[in-house]
Amino acid sequence: MRPGKQFSEAEKESIREALKRNGSVEEFKRLQAVYLRMAFGLRAAEIGKALGLHTASVWRIHAEFFKYGAEIFINAPHGGRHHANLSIAEEEAVLAPFLRKAENSGIITVSAVQKAYERKLGRKAALSTVYRALERHDWRKLVPRPSHPKADQEAQAAFKKTLAP
Repeated sequence: MRPGKQFSEAEKESIREALKRNGSVEEFKRLQAVYLRMAFGLRAAEIGKALGLHTASVWRIHAEFFKYGAEIFINAPHGGRHHANLSIAEEEAVLAPFLRKAENSGIITVSAVQKAYERKLGRKAALSTVYRALERHDWRKLVPRPSHPKADQEAQAAFKKTLAP
């Protein structure tokens, strides 16, 4: 078996300082994984068992630490719009005239919005994509409550009056 990589004093100090910070549980486990190796010389399997991590995860954490240093413990936010057709600002520019029109008349024709979206995009876009873009920009589809075509409004009003509270 090859000898384990030794920690420099700067690395040891950075780990001790990072342990004092308040971070997420995930960040703290990653810190502990490196600290247990540094302070007690534990193996990856032992660290994994103690922290509830898979051995391969501990190896990966150690490798990242030796490659990038203590900055791996600062959790960058996950997620994002990795497959976005347009940026939020571009979507806003496409939807702005339609949303202004909706404020005045209260009506948006989604097919017209879809055509403008496709012109900006340069290719076809699904109707669901346009609806999701409208939702991202706080547009809601408001429709009146349905009523039966043969409903008698006067009879309904009279019925409501006869009910005693």
